[in-house]
Amino acid sequence: MTSLYAGLDDAGVAMAAARAGADVVRDMYGQRIGRIDKGAGDFATTADLEAEQTILDVIRAARPDDAVLGEEGGQRGAADAARQWLVDPLCGTLNYAVGNMLVAVNVALRNGAAAVADPFSGEVYFTDGETAWVRHDGADARLTPTSASHLVDVNLDPPFPSAPGFRAVDLLAHPGFVERFRPRVVSTTLALAWVATGKRAAYVTDGGDLSASVHFAAGIAVCRAAGCVVTGIDGAPIGPAGRGLVAAGDAETHGLLMSMIRDRG
Repeated sequence: MTSLYAGLDDAGVAMAAARAGADVVRDMYGQRIGRIDKGAGDFATTADLEAEQTILDVIRAARPDDAVLGEEGGQRGAADAARQWLVDPLCGTLNYAVGNMLVAVNVALRNGAAAVADPFSGEVYFTDGETAWVRHDGADARLTPTSASHLVDVNLDPPFPSAPGFRAVDLLAHPGFVERFRPRVVSTTLALAWVATGKRAAYVTDGGDLSASVHFAAGIAVCRAAGCVVTGIDGAPIGPAGRGLVAAGDAETHGLLMSMIRDRG
């Protein structure tokens, strides 16, 4: 297997791993899949497990000395390793389990290259840490974010650690939001990658530090490299002391959303 990935840079490894995981997710779609209870209403499916194993196989073949943190399998290698891959093999598990195709496969080298694969459109959004692209049908196009759609995806899935100070549902009810934007709720971080493409004007979610999250790291990396404005819901940089995420296609949209988040009246 190593020969398949010989000579790939980190972005190439991220893409190969994400695409391999996406192939598993797509191939298993519509089959009878088992569920593995994770507690608190959360679960994984056999598709999550098989996709993660396939992704790990690619990373191990291409970068055998790197550590990996997987959504399902946990930490492999030293947690403080200089190079650590963050893997979410199926973001949108509940969507997938009920037959909804809105899911993503996320692979990111912490503070480096990353890829987000859409198993059903065949698109792979990727970055080398400097620029961001989308590959579809063998062709690459530079990502250009824009707020022209006025569509803002808001994560309404629990937990809500910032409540009552911030509630995503309150943002949707804000008069300024209703006047300027239209809400969307896809319940997968695929929507975060869509901000980098212009399919969404912005993405908003509550949470703690998402910079090292297997769910969000790849999408954040793609957005940043594409030129999006990315901060926490408090306007601070994403990082250990961060709170949630606001990623917007331009500074004006980001500023408007921040003003609404701060305006609880």
